[in-house]
Amino acid sequence: MIAKLEDVVVEIKGVTVLRGVNLEVREGEAVALIGRNGAGKTTTIKTIMGLLRPKSGRVYLLDEDVTQKPAHERANMGIGYVPEGRRIIPDLTALENLEIAYGGKVPEDLLEWVLQFVPDLKRFLDRKGLYLSGGEQQMLAIARGLIRKPKLLLLDEPLEGLAPKITAIVTKTLKQIRDEGFSMLISESGIVKRLEGLATKAYGIDRGEIVYEGSLEGILSDEKARSRIWGV
Repeated sequence: MIAKLEDVVVEIKGVTVLRGVNLEVREGEAVALIGRNGAGKTTTIKTIMGLLRPKSGRVYLLDEDVTQKPAHERANMGIGYVPEGRRIIPDLTALENLEIAYGGKVPEDLLEWVLQFVPDLKRFLDRKGLYLSGGEQQMLAIARGLIRKPKLLLLDEPLEGLAPKITAIVTKTLKQIRDEGFSMLISESGIVKRLEGLATKAYGIDRGEIVYEGSLEGILSDEKARSRIWGV
């Protein structure tokens, strides 16, 4: 088991955001977490990463209980994180953003390994983040998440706000990463079609509760889940 949440409850400023969440990501699996804005997707990902601590329940990574471990220790275990909104450092070049994530000068062979997934990044390694387009920033954010060769890559809304052409490019990149055997948890606001051919499993979340678990295609045919997730 790469990652597991067991009956996780999370409170933020006295408000219960996650309500007994159970979720698993297995080795080599790409898992989608589907839900509307405010449903608890980002909180779930931040809890796995260690940026939020559960009020109750357990978090496991690589079969180890990490509930009390801080985020940097989880990162050292092999957890990569691509946050919502990309969070690129605007005054640093693309390469410098990668160096910050790596913790120093990136070895040439490692840089080449990352660039095989995002080859277009070669063109703007020396360009500051401020001058990158949304699609370029997303490619950089994915490269940054990969720079330490994680066993699990957490991607929070990686397709949000991208033009259809760029969405197709990013999706293709994520499929390549999955095909290399990496495990992924990908949050998505609800356009399930964008993850077709990528996610092998899906969870639906609404108001901090998991309301669906199964195939990505099955979430569309589950009337109860559809009603909870999209209100239709």
